[in-house]
Amino acid sequence: MRATVIHAPHDIRVEEVPDAAIQRPEDAVVRVLRACICGSDLWAYRGEAARKPGQRIGHEFLGIVEETGSAVTDLRAGDLVVAPFMWSDGTCEYCAEGLFTSCEHGGFWGSVGHDGGQGEAVRVPHADGTLVKLPAEAVSDDHLLTALLALSDVMGTGHHAALGAGVREGSTVAVVGDGAVGLCGVLAAKRLGAERIIALGRHTVRTDIAKLFGATDVVAERGEAAEAAVGELLGGRGAHAVIEAVGTEQSMRTAVNITRDGGAIGYVGVPHGSGTGLDLGVMFDRNITLRGGVAPVRAYIPELLKDVLSGVIDPAPVFDRTVSLDEVPDGYRAMDDRSALKVMIKP
Repeated sequence: MRATVIHAPHDIRVEEVPDAAIQRPEDAVVRVLRACICGSDLWAYRGEAARKPGQRIGHEFLGIVEETGSAVTDLRAGDLVVAPFMWSDGTCEYCAEGLFTSCEHGGFWGSVGHDGGQGEAVRVPHADGTLVKLPAEAVSDDHLLTALLALSDVMGTGHHAALGAGVREGSTVAVVGDGAVGLCGVLAAKRLGAERIIALGRHTVRTDIAKLFGATDVVAERGEAAEAAVGELLGGRGAHAVIEAVGTEQSMRTAVNITRDGGAIGYVGVPHGSGTGLDLGVMFDRNITLRGGVAPVRAYIPELLKDVLSGVIDPAPVFDRTVSLDEVPDGYRAMDDRSALKVMIKP
């Protein structure tokens, strides 16, 4: 089969690799219908996250079950399924607590020795605990499939950030970051009943999506200028809930400084220097709470799926470019130079 591999920074290739195949009784093989490129994939692409030459890449996909191992009981060939960005057994102590990302037998797609999502097929370990069935009729609805693909990562991650930030009915929310996760954070905050949502972003195409998703205000400045602008909008008190979806020192410092006393920050931006933006003395004095981390999206897919299917939420607009498998290297270049927000792949 063909799949995307990374050989070195800025060296993404689509190559022939061994076919995905059942290796253990708990496995399933999924033929990929839709996959995508994540902002976190760019850290490997830029050389800021180590990868072995020839390692697979990609962790967001949905598709059709082609084959199941002898121990798989909840799935059968022909099922349409979506995969969260990590596999998990669904039975360990952490999974029972809803923290599927800490599963004792879990792992990441594209890790050494495992298939990545950006290919023609994927071997799925612990298929019963990992995969979520989707309505079969969604196969013929291109827009719905696109929206459902967001459940593999960005919609659940935005939801995790909103929960960490304590978004509730009537609250004021600020979202730091205009990538796909930040935009889904806006959508999640709206879904949870936020009254006012301030999106911090400099790219009009992206902030237009933020407005579509429920943002009531946009702040295009950065750093101290952004803090001042948010302060002016909120009478100097800051937001009850702040979503941090970038992971840099500046983004975290901004998040802390625009949080209302007694408020909370939900952080899901993959950290690369963000710890230096934290001043625990400031947070202590102002009673600011910090919650977040790797989103256990497997826990959120069932409830978010209901709202996607009913039309309550539609995260599909975060995908603004579609490529074939052969065009995946071009998709990486487009996301790296920010000419694309989030690239969808149709193998």
